[in-house]
Amino acid sequence: MIRLGNHLRAVAGFRRFAYAAGAGALAALALPPLNLWPALFVAFPVFLMMLENSAGRRLAFGLGWTFGLGYFLVAFHWIGFAFLVDAKTYLWMMPFAVVGLAAAMAIYWGIASLLAHVLKLHGLALALGCAALLAGAEWLRGHLFTGFPWAAPGLAADGMGALEQAAAVIGMPGLTLLIVLWAGLGIVLLHPPVASQRWAAAMLLALLPLIWAGGHYRLSANRGEPSAGLAVRIVQPNIAQNEKWREDNSRRIFDTLKDLSREATATHPDGLAGIALLIWPESAVPFLIDESAVAKSELRPVLDGHTTLVTGSIRRDTGTSGEGAKVYNSIIVFDGSATPVARYDKWRLVPGGEFLPFEWLLGPLGFRKVVTVPGSFVAGPGPRSIALPGGPKAAMLICYEAIFPHGLVDPADRPVVIVNVTNDGWFGKSTGPYQHLAQARLRAIEQGLPLLRAANTGISAIVDAYGVERGRLDIMTRGVLDGRLPAALPVTVYGRFGDGALALLGGLALTLSFAAARTWPRKPKTSRNS
Repeated sequence: MIRLGNHLRAVAGFRRFAYAAGAGALAALALPPLNLWPALFVAFPVFLMMLENSAGRRLAFGLGWTFGLGYFLVAFHWIGFAFLVDAKTYLWMMPFAVVGLAAAMAIYWGIASLLAHVLKLHGLALALGCAALLAGAEWLRGHLFTGFPWAAPGLAADGMGALEQAAAVIGMPGLTLLIVLWAGLGIVLLHPPVASQRWAAAMLLALLPLIWAGGHYRLSANRGEPSAGLAVRIVQPNIAQNEKWREDNSRRIFDTLKDLSREATATHPDGLAGIALLIWPESAVPFLIDESAVAKSELRPVLDGHTTLVTGSIRRDTGTSGEGAKVYNSIIVFDGSATPVARYDKWRLVPGGEFLPFEWLLGPLGFRKVVTVPGSFVAGPGPRSIALPGGPKAAMLICYEAIFPHGLVDPADRPVVIVNVTNDGWFGKSTGPYQHLAQARLRAIEQGLPLLRAANTGISAIVDAYGVERGRLDIMTRGVLDGRLPAALPVTVYGRFGDGALALLGGLALTLSFAAARTWPRKPKTSRNS
């Protein structure tokens, strides 16, 4: 290990950036569905060793940016699949979108690396400080410029078993700090032995199995059968994206959804009889279902007076028309008589998908948003709880909104379930749908709320308040998922205090980092990088 450390100190020129990019790409393999989380314990020490020996602020920023670029190129490659749906129109935009987004997100990691260099951190102090700074950068990535927290390193907890239960206290942002810290502790093995550093690193690493054991206890102590909550049915129609918005497919798609809704299953041989809540995915039908008298008349006998339908749908403000019409990506709730009784409008819109950022600049260059509606979607007012007819209060999330740990539920009106509708058909069998589900599961743990997820092409699931899947429809399958609504938990620490735990952890990590920097020897100098 010492020899490897000496080799990394000696790396110069372009090879430094190649090593950094390769380490970042390796780190991304820790994300779902591969879940190769041990890769983090190789990637971060390699990166930190090169960062420690960087001479100058520009080099430090460049190494951090390149490390982030490698990570995000692998983590975001699935976005490219969306441009293949209508390749004639959009394929040329793919490299600009994927590479451009990865390059932009990597800036946050470059800034964190620059700050670590300015603070003159080394060895164990660098592992501690970089964990805090990178977690802070990730928090900013989730908030600034509408935010895009997809693929935070904390998502690697999906493959680390009971460790992810810590999200109920520290959320995904806190998991990011701890996972980056643990992964980076290997830097002490790349240095000549310093007993105090190695003992301190071992003590910090011991927190991993301790927190895992706490999560395991949390799960085992509360293991049991799902609560006898209301009966739910989730419909996964598996409509290919290139067929979904063709006007001539409207009838076939609507009939498919109705037929699946009434399908007899082993647990419900009489179809919808006894089922209180029926959920269809995002933009389930290619027409304005709440304005269609025909659709409502055909839904009435399906719902038969006793089943509530929650469906994703495009809707428009009926007070507007023509080019100026306000169009929303919405969830519409129909009662048992097929009367629309509530709606939720998506308020976190996808940049480049539902609206075009910097349209004044990018529009004339030929860039277009991927979802084609007149103009751009209008954002809704924000999170709110919706009382379902005869049922519980639900927090509604549409697609992309499930990746945000913050702003998930209305704190003044806590729901008892999260309903997430999505259309991941844009991304085929790529890693995207798996990562999307993993992030939605973390939301259930963070909030202590069960999750009902309906995805057009999958993955649909019933998830309890501990993030455990109680039922699942795999990707690219057509069918229905029947189950009972799991019970909600009392509000979690993270649900009550949000990212306050991240601030405490970050402050503690920086304090320990400064203490370590004063106590332990400075990094060795090399003439080659000075």
